[in-house]
Amino acid sequence: MEIPAPLRLRIDRDALVSNWQALDRLSGAAACGAAVKANGYGLGASLVAETLVRAGCRDFFVASWAEAQALAPLGLTLSVLHGLRAEDVPAARAGLARPVLNTPEQIGRWRDSGGGACDVMVDTGMNRLGVSVEAVQGGLLDGLTIETLISHLACADEDVAMNARQRAAFASLAGRTDARRMSLANSAGIGLGAGYHFDLTRPGLALYGGIPRPDMAELLRQVAFPEAQILQRRHVPAGETVGYNATWTAPADTEVAILNLGYADGYRRALSGLGAAVVDGVRLPVLGRVSMDLLAIDVTVRPDLAEGDWLTMGYDLATASAASGVSQYELLTGLGRRFGRG
Repeated sequence: MEIPAPLRLRIDRDALVSNWQALDRLSGAAACGAAVKANGYGLGASLVAETLVRAGCRDFFVASWAEAQALAPLGLTLSVLHGLRAEDVPAARAGLARPVLNTPEQIGRWRDSGGGACDVMVDTGMNRLGVSVEAVQGGLLDGLTIETLISHLACADEDVAMNARQRAAFASLAGRTDARRMSLANSAGIGLGAGYHFDLTRPGLALYGGIPRPDMAELLRQVAFPEAQILQRRHVPAGETVGYNATWTAPADTEVAILNLGYADGYRRALSGLGAAVVDGVRLPVLGRVSMDLLAIDVTVRPDLAEGDWLTMGYDLATASAASGVSQYELLTGLGRRFGRG
């Protein structure tokens, strides 16, 4: 028996496609792929990938081989960013995805297992994953069948000198390997201009409605809309309090709706007293503390709202991030499993 969830994450597929198309145009001559790791940034990797394939996207990136396996039925061109552990070799040899090799040990492991098409990550200054520029220049990758040589920008959301240094280091490798393509730009990197696009861009956050750089805001649309049912409508007299630690006191008689949504679902406690539901363009503020499974909304101006009705939470990522201090990435990827998605 399937029990309908009291939470929904409404995904605007048209907005998702519009965002990818905008990023594709901005990528110029470079192909535009899609990062669908972390379950499609919390929206549902299969849903996202199916939608973007129909829009024309051909290159997809996940973090782990388990994520690749989950998407295997879709027959996508996938790359696994976290490389190739010994435990991953059977999955890689089965053709689930291309490994993005990150270390000399992984390169040796891939060669020893039989080799074949792979991607390689080069560290150009982030000091996270990847082999060194010097090692590539010294011949570490000689003989590998490389589809895409990849690097990653550390500060693309800021206009800092490090961006140009990373770009120059990566560009110095052009022609030093047999790689068919080179890829540097993430969402924010796309906004840095054509010099950062190379052959393939790899947007993530911007696909899902996040704003990686202020100058990209007009191009992107909100994609994810959390919705929750009203569990109870109650009258709170003036002077009474709502929620844990009594952080909100009613200044006047107030009509309150209790929603089936809380921080266990990814609606962050940092949005206590800051978030809101939005109904017909009217903002209905969150009252008091967001608790694990519940929150309270002021519905005084909407006497028609009743138990069982659905409310859409205001979840513009840039606005919610600025209000709460929580990054746009966390606001997206933290959306929990209790949401029905669609």
